[in-house]
Amino acid sequence: MPKVADAGHLPVLVERVVGLLAPALDHPNAVLVDATLGLAGHTAALLDRCPQARVVGLDRDPMVLGLARERLTRFGDRVRLVHAVYDSITEVVSDGADAVLFDLGVSSVQLDRADRGFSYAHDAPLDMRMDPSTGRTAADLLNTADQRELARILRTYGEERFAARIASSVVRARAEQPFSSSARLVDLVRDAIPAATRRTGGNPAKRTFQALRIAVNDELTALSLALPAALDLTLLHGRVVVLAYHSLEDRMVKRAFASGARADVPDDFPVVPTSRQPQLRLLTRGAERAGEDEVAANPRARSVRLRAVERIREAA
Repeated sequence: MPKVADAGHLPVLVERVVGLLAPALDHPNAVLVDATLGLAGHTAALLDRCPQARVVGLDRDPMVLGLARERLTRFGDRVRLVHAVYDSITEVVSDGADAVLFDLGVSSVQLDRADRGFSYAHDAPLDMRMDPSTGRTAADLLNTADQRELARILRTYGEERFAARIASSVVRARAEQPFSSSARLVDLVRDAIPAATRRTGGNPAKRTFQALRIAVNDELTALSLALPAALDLTLLHGRVVVLAYHSLEDRMVKRAFASGARADVPDDFPVVPTSRQPQLRLLTRGAERAGEDEVAANPRARSVRLRAVERIREAA
């Protein structure tokens, strides 16, 4: 297992995240729920900034959880780590939280470990499971899903224009030999996409790998359950911050936050009863992006979209 110091982990927008969540954690026994702990860069910064706070950290990846435990050892009993998917948030935390953080997507250490199969830059077994102890692999999905389902996955989760062409190529190729390695898939995607399109936009397999990862880990279903649960869990004056890395996630976050920030009455309603007032206040205007300096230092920050809300009325 790699050491934390070797992991090359730079938390994205860490100062902004700390600035948004620290006001909710500046009191005795404050509780932060890091629903996607990863290598705990954000959590470590928040525990340093907020000495009265405790954290409950969730992650589905046992390897990553072990690395986070190493990083957070110095905080002692202020930290409780749980092996769980973030849609289990209310099962792990039942008494409410002052702050909740989601840093979505795949972590840098998962991408850097070639044997995990997340990266199109390394030849490795096509796994892509965030929890390698359970569920089907990306190879299983490629070798068993019918052509229509494969095209749907690539189109929906990868926003891939050439989803049908890639799915057709996969079905033809697997009839000769089942898929097992990432390099073969990268080559197939490159060949399936028109040459003119391949000249721009980076590696043409990027969207296919994103789509397979999301499907293998059922990420959007988990997020659709976790977001409303986290908002309900958040105490009065508590805050929720979400870092999303592609438009599908960000649209879900935008809708959930906007819904809670609206009065629950028709637009032409003359008086809004207290019980129908907005429950949330938007802390960001739209989605915030990383600056040029941070993107230069940490390319993963290029696609980040940060949104944040504060609970201003207790949940019904």
